[in-house]
Amino acid sequence: MFGTSGVRGPVGDEVTAALALDVGRALATDGAETVVIGRDARDSGAMLTRALAAGLTECGSDVIDVGVEATPTVARAVAREGANAGAVVTASHNPAPDNGIKLWTASGRAFDEDRNDRVAEIIGTEAFDLASHDGIGTVETRDAVAGGDARRRHERALRETVPLPDDLSVVVDLGNGVGRVTADALHAAGCDVETLNGQRDGRFPGRPSEPTAANCETACEVVAATDADLGLVHDGDADRLMAVDERGRFVAGDALLALFARREAGAGDRVAVPVDTSLLVADALSEVDAAVTYTPVGDAYVAAEAAKPGVAFGGEPSGAWIWPDRTLCPDGPLAACILTALVGAEGSLAALVDGLPEYPIRRDSVRTDRKSETVERVGEAAAAEYDDVSTLDGVRVETDAGWFLVRASGTEPLVRITAEARDEADADALFETARGLIDRADASLD
Repeated sequence: MFGTSGVRGPVGDEVTAALALDVGRALATDGAETVVIGRDARDSGAMLTRALAAGLTECGSDVIDVGVEATPTVARAVAREGANAGAVVTASHNPAPDNGIKLWTASGRAFDEDRNDRVAEIIGTEAFDLASHDGIGTVETRDAVAGGDARRRHERALRETVPLPDDLSVVVDLGNGVGRVTADALHAAGCDVETLNGQRDGRFPGRPSEPTAANCETACEVVAATDADLGLVHDGDADRLMAVDERGRFVAGDALLALFARREAGAGDRVAVPVDTSLLVADALSEVDAAVTYTPVGDAYVAAEAAKPGVAFGGEPSGAWIWPDRTLCPDGPLAACILTALVGAEGSLAALVDGLPEYPIRRDSVRTDRKSETVERVGEAAAAEYDDVSTLDGVRVETDAGWFLVRASGTEPLVRITAEARDEADADALFETARGLIDRADASLD
């Protein structure tokens, strides 16, 4: 039921009011006495939030509803309200027909597999601890209309903990989502802020919610055509942050990860990154005597590793950034403010990015109905042929020239191949090696 990003799928098919009701019942049954809830701007969110609150209160939990806010805003409110858990109704960067529910601990960290499994088991067995008539929980509304201050507290925390410049011009593309706290914080600090797609609209009419290079062309054009110092781009629930440099170039996620990691890590520190992360990050960290520690793909895994001693930062090239000394929730507005501060101190995002090396990377997918079996056979063959093999998430093989990764898609009948090296010929050779291992694995299964 729960993937690495909670429950997520098409509304009316996989995600229904009945499911939200049961998630609320199960979360309360599992011991959450007080739960902070919130949602993104999708129209279906109102219905799902009401059902979630009904399930929670039916099993005795008290609910604090902070309304339509960014996921990191809701996650930060859990500890502040003295709650046991948080629940955000969102499908994050997914398209408008989707919605979902993601659960949070009081530390701001997403529920791990064990806790998600407990909730799923309660739902599967319908072992709900329904309250008697005098034990039903309460709902307290604290959204912005009712005078709630979750967003203002988030904004104030950003300004108090990040040394924001007061003289930059910044374009903030909110993608019709709920990341207004970024624009508010930068404006309050004195920056000249121009917003794109600033009207909340869960249909995402301005652009698709996911902040990819293809979806951010307008932001790139606006930054290039103005005197803006940088552009900041959020997804629908603002847990992600991507960027545009002052020349109007979309900044690759691996480059942002390298810049953040090098800024945060010192000698002996580690930075948590997923197994599909570029060599660029490890090389950038080696300059400051720090190192990467790999996790499975998914921000929940990165957060779990970032919570360990000695890990200074965690991030995914898709745009999820985690500062464990601030919050274990990917916080797009925090990332936006820290990047703005970095540009203010260094003077040019383009120069920072151009100072990083570029490595050739190859990606492709092989369609198969036996993806798990194929990856397992690839792992067996790789272990026999190579010294440095990780099966943390798929099969990642490190060589002197570079690395390759063979990994089963989590949503499609595909095996994905990634290969990267420091020169073109080695990247091509590693890619062909990986493809050859897949071909051999498939042949052995026939």
